[in-house]
Amino acid sequence: MSNTPEDLPDTTYKRVMLKISGEALMGDQGFGLHPPTVERIADEVKSVHDLGVQICMVIGGGNIFRGLQGSAQGMERTTADYMGMLATVMNALAMQSALEAKGVYTRVISAITMNEVAEPYIRRRAVRHLEKHRVCIFAAGTGNPYFTTDTAATLRANEMSCEAIFKGTKVDGVYDKDPNKFDDAKRYDEVSYDDCLAKRLGVMDASAIALARDNNLPIIVFSLDEPGGFRGILAGRGTYTKVHG
Repeated sequence: MSNTPEDLPDTTYKRVMLKISGEALMGDQGFGLHPPTVERIADEVKSVHDLGVQICMVIGGGNIFRGLQGSAQGMERTTADYMGMLATVMNALAMQSALEAKGVYTRVISAITMNEVAEPYIRRRAVRHLEKHRVCIFAAGTGNPYFTTDTAATLRANEMSCEAIFKGTKVDGVYDKDPNKFDDAKRYDEVSYDDCLAKRLGVMDASAIALARDNNLPIIVFSLDEPGGFRGILAGRGTYTKVHG
């Protein structure tokens, strides 16, 4: 039995949104799902869940299909975006399977109705799942084309009353330029929403940043590749960048 949040006053947040890209699930492969990588991320989620933190997740679909790329190749944008949404459902089901194999009860909640594989999105039901300490994976984006999974994560985080969005990336925070290409790249400990937008820092897309800013929802950018990083930040340790007002 997991501890309840009330038993754990040392955790920084009690309910959070974890946003990861689809590419995070493909490991060193160029495409698709890499089961050991999915399992490793599930371990990270379980370690935070064991702290008593209530967890929402949104996973992108870029490891399977990216709507913008499909659109760029001549496909109608709305059709391409719907295909991308279906890719996120596949990733959500893979993560659900990995989490439940570790004893973490999980619900996949889809913005597109597909009752055989996922629950429809009903806000009050989703909140109740969190209260019962189930991990809620929100799939199919917002259910609308032209909106990214970054925006979906910010929308759901607000609807679920999450205290922060945790954006898991390949690097340990927000830099002024790509640290993999430039040795003199500077990491920010904190940065404002407006600076993210003005400097195009690439934390999330502009609509997601604006939605977070309008609702004063902090974004924590950290490295998903660092073992124990997610749990460490919840316990007040680790390296990360905080995006806030």
